[in-house]
Amino acid sequence: MKGILIAIIIILLLLLVLAGIIYYAYTRIREKVRQFSTVMLGNASITEGIKQRDLEVANTPRSVGSATGLYLPQIMKDFPEFHYDEMKTRAENVLMSYLRCIDGGSAASLTEGTNELRDKLKMRIQMLKSQGQREHFESIRIHRTEIREYRKTKGRCSIVFQSAVQYIHYVEKDGQILRGRKDLTDQSKYNVEVIYIQDPDLVENIKDAGLAMNCPNCGAPLPGLGAKKCEYCDSPVLEINIRTWNFSSVKEAR
Repeated sequence: MKGILIAIIIILLLLLVLAGIIYYAYTRIREKVRQFSTVMLGNASITEGIKQRDLEVANTPRSVGSATGLYLPQIMKDFPEFHYDEMKTRAENVLMSYLRCIDGGSAASLTEGTNELRDKLKMRIQMLKSQGQREHFESIRIHRTEIREYRKTKGRCSIVFQSAVQYIHYVEKDGQILRGRKDLTDQSKYNVEVIYIQDPDLVENIKDAGLAMNCPNCGAPLPGLGAKKCEYCDSPVLEINIRTWNFSSVKEAR
């Protein structure tokens, strides 16, 4: 009987020691986790640290590729009448209206752009509708816009503006959010391309140049930039002024 009592006491002592070791290990691990979380996330709580990091990312504008100082002198040399501030404002307006068109489900309010840009916008909106989805861009804010590229090819010049954009972005279907969040802002950047056709005879592919040519009445393709009337419905067509800047593309930059 005495031997059994001693064995029970020994077992209890061993369990107590084991519990002490486990508790000590737990406190050490917890302290290490807190130290790691503080260093990596700036908060002793991993959960709170992750939330804090998400908020920092959501409120920190993306950096844009700034080559304005490099390319603007070249552009001014080629186009002395070019107004940088005016063109940058136009590029931002096109970007804002492009995103708002997607949000509203209609391309009608796009401020300006080539037929190709409008067609791509309509296709994106139609694809969303065919899938029963709505893509939302809310509380849009442009932080900064700079020239990223200036390209000259056969008969065609193009300037790519890059903008750092903040918005609330999400895609929903039947009231369910498929992508994005309604309660957290998102940071992104977009490239907006504006083109200038100097000589259509030198452009290898006029559609790639950003000038999709269609009859405004029946939508049939026109034979060329200088067409005076449609070959299918005989409707008069205003000649396209090729020597102007036209916005041809809006793309999110990854």
